[in-house]
Amino acid sequence: MSYNVLLNLFRQKRTCAICLGSMKPGNGQAIFTAECSHSFHFSCIANSVKHGNYLCPICRCKWKEIPLMSSFSTDTTINNAGRTRVSPLEDQPPVSLPLPEPLHFSDDEPLPSITVDQTSSPSTIHSERVVLRAFPEFSAVAASEAVSRFAVLVGVRAPPLADDARHQERAPIDLVTVLDVSGSMAGSKLALLKQAVCFVIDNLGPSDRLAVVTFSSGAQRNFPLRRMTEQGRREAVQAVNSISANGGTNIVEGLKKGVRVLEERREMNPVASIVLLSDGRDTYNGDNANQRHSPRNRRSSNATSGPEYLNLLPSSICPRNREALAADQLPTFHVHTFGFGLDHDSSAMHAISDASGGTFSFIETVGTVQDAFAMCIGGLLSVVAQELKLTVRSASRGVEIGSIPSGRYTSEISEQGKQGLINIGNLYADEEKEFLVYLSVPSAEIDGSATKTSLLKITCGYKNSTSEEMVSVEGETVEIRRPPVLSPTDVLVSREVDRQINRLAVAETIAEAQHMAENGNLEGAQAVLANRRTSLLSSVSAQAGDALCNWLDTELTEIRERMASRERYEQTGRAYVLSGLSSHSWQRATTRGDTTTQIISQGGSSSNSGAIGYETPSMVNMVSKSQNLSLANRVEQVPRPNKTCNLIPRS
Repeated sequence: MSYNVLLNLFRQKRTCAICLGSMKPGNGQAIFTAECSHSFHFSCIANSVKHGNYLCPICRCKWKEIPLMSSFSTDTTINNAGRTRVSPLEDQPPVSLPLPEPLHFSDDEPLPSITVDQTSSPSTIHSERVVLRAFPEFSAVAASEAVSRFAVLVGVRAPPLADDARHQERAPIDLVTVLDVSGSMAGSKLALLKQAVCFVIDNLGPSDRLAVVTFSSGAQRNFPLRRMTEQGRREAVQAVNSISANGGTNIVEGLKKGVRVLEERREMNPVASIVLLSDGRDTYNGDNANQRHSPRNRRSSNATSGPEYLNLLPSSICPRNREALAADQLPTFHVHTFGFGLDHDSSAMHAISDASGGTFSFIETVGTVQDAFAMCIGGLLSVVAQELKLTVRSASRGVEIGSIPSGRYTSEISEQGKQGLINIGNLYADEEKEFLVYLSVPSAEIDGSATKTSLLKITCGYKNSTSEEMVSVEGETVEIRRPPVLSPTDVLVSREVDRQINRLAVAETIAEAQHMAENGNLEGAQAVLANRRTSLLSSVSAQAGDALCNWLDTELTEIRERMASRERYEQTGRAYVLSGLSSHSWQRATTRGDTTTQIISQGGSSSNSGAIGYETPSMVNMVSKSQNLSLANRVEQVPRPNKTCNLIPRS
């Protein structure tokens, strides 16, 4: 049946626009006629309103008077873990209007009291420690030779989580979701966003706490910081289902309110993060508020407005806005941002996440929003080490540290090149970070007849996320041989070092190409990407079939395609590139376009390849769980005649 025929039937008031059933008088069903003159079965529209849909399904008019049913049945299911799971698209208790906000958000639910087992040491709660490893660029350097730039790969890997240790061996989290509910989110976007947030709710533990903040023209806290017990989850789902979409887009106000929830809480879980999702551009703050030009001009203007936009943000998520004396005394809350669809401000979203230490993900297609959230919380719900600092120290006279390209992680070199420090922060279970440390290596003649040169001593210190005790780990000293004459095997570059050199070179090239594209030089951007791909494929690790190099090759090819034209770049290329740069800068997985599924299915590691795409087992498991749940929901939502259905348009 064509759209015009359906619309004609709706206008004649013979067919309900929700269930498509007949509204002929005398069939025993109450009819509701809205102020915009469109009519529906009363039960259909009341159920729709209960899920937060306050706009007419036909003309999108906002109603002043809405139909409410006096009672609803609650349909719950039991998931595999034995937990009651409430679906956002199933019947829920009646919608309740949000309570007025308090002046201060100090109404967070108290944390559970923890009973300490006196028979065990805190260190036995998580017996495994962070593992350190290192690889020199070459196994040997001729005794008479001095090298001014010698690379050593230094890696740190977090311990895993046991299969049955979901809440015992990780740090509980305080999570604030800051959600765009402007008018452009109405319809399928909002329905799928609710579903995704309910997925997050269902996967939080009883020690985790969640708050919900929404923003459109203004911002409001819809749900206070509450523990996700059975009752807490039910109340959180009800609050999410009551959300409706209308108005403009005020991202800054949404972030300010989300930050207040964390700043004003009375008690604190060890991990605190903000998840921000928006499908549009802030129309109330910064350059965007004054832009009234074509979409192309808006995008081009906003491409360089990110740093200026940061001046409007709270210092708790943008440390550069702090006074110098308070710079190291206040916590910084990581904001993980999600650009939803093709019209969001990717430059601003990337700038927000980058300033706060979070990641930026680009959700290109509506249907992948739940998978994108799953990827993020799969990491956040697996923090096993905090405040981690990696230290490298010269192990021999004359060996000096020249540089440490550490991405967005802060690093410093002190004592005239004798010591280097990398501040990594939190580590997810099984997460690995790798850094190249460039040294100057003197000739062995200064040590007389030495046959080896010790290069680096490696140590790290961190806080165990559950016991909160400080842990120190000492790695093996990195050494190289110093023979008079090198053998053929001595001149073979380490594959581990080579693949890391490739990763850094690709990331630098992507940043260079993005800068060119922003300045209108797409031809130049294409050229540097092509040249980097040629260099990558000719490298030792790529020639050996290294999986990470194959993944980097795929990434370069995809970016070139998204820079094929100005229109393609501004529609999806910029967001895709920025999400990739975010991932490389923090060595942490992000959703890029619609490739979450591909990264998970192709990812993995082998003995000589390492992680691909930075995903961890916890992330992989959470995305798989999301995909399996989505598949089950699609099977359950097969249309049935004359039954109430949700307002998700069919593609």
